[in-house]
Amino acid sequence: MARKKKGRDISGWLVVDKPAGVTSSAVVNKAKWAFGANKAGHAGTLDPEATGLLAIAFGEATKTVPYITDALKAYRFTVRLGQATNTDDSEGEVIAQSDLRPSDAEIEAALGPFKGDIMQVPPKFSAVKVDGQRAYKLARGGITTELAARPLWVESLDLVSRPDADHVVLEMVCGKGGYVRAIARDLGAALGCHGHVSALRRLWSGPFEADRGITFETLDALAKSPALDDYLLPLETGLADLPELRCSAEAAARMRNGNPGMVLSSNVEYGDEAWASHDGRAVAIGVYMSGELHPRRVIVAGK
Repeated sequence: MARKKKGRDISGWLVVDKPAGVTSSAVVNKAKWAFGANKAGHAGTLDPEATGLLAIAFGEATKTVPYITDALKAYRFTVRLGQATNTDDSEGEVIAQSDLRPSDAEIEAALGPFKGDIMQVPPKFSAVKVDGQRAYKLARGGITTELAARPLWVESLDLVSRPDADHVVLEMVCGKGGYVRAIARDLGAALGCHGHVSALRRLWSGPFEADRGITFETLDALAKSPALDDYLLPLETGLADLPELRCSAEAAARMRNGNPGMVLSSNVEYGDEAWASHDGRAVAIGVYMSGELHPRRVIVAGK
């Protein structure tokens, strides 16, 4: 017989405003402990020194994580001009310098090629796998690797401010798999002056916003208390970008057993991905075909 996991059987989303100096995994572990949850995961890693949105899923909400990682997300970041580092951020060693400082107009002009469908080479210190190993582990071991360029959709990339000659603040909205550090590195190269990220904050991702998240301090202060549950969002929040299809109790039972179920649809097309609900609770995520939802992921609990 399968061993039952320890902890509370809760499902839902927690939005955390991550502070600098802590890893994403440490935040997830803290949240899991604070709620006494038996299962938790996050939708997109932030570098330890980065701040902002970290969306944590508990229980059945982990089945909706892909729809947050695939969603558009926004970042505000500061590029330090005149220096390149081996990690493409301020944590690394300076490997190249330049006295050249581009004007605001030159920076604005250089942003154009970084918008739309672009190809991006991940930083050498990244979680990308090379022959089964993480690139950052190889880099720390002094092993030189050539990482392949990957496609990235950049919805927007704008100059926000220029605090001084050495720094420029940018905001970017992009799709899945983007590395802000790579944008800073490549922008510096395009401007001929080098560059790296000196500050980074994720503003939002899909339906979640950093400014509405719980702080690390509050999470710690309310740990193990009933008041903490007030910060838990329904798992359905993670499905905001998918169409919802209502169904009857009988259809819900069929879908929870992995079978197609009849749903009510007005504007969902054949083959579209959607989610079915009964009494406001998610039942399953799947593909709509001829009046039925064919489940791919079954949801067995709500908040």
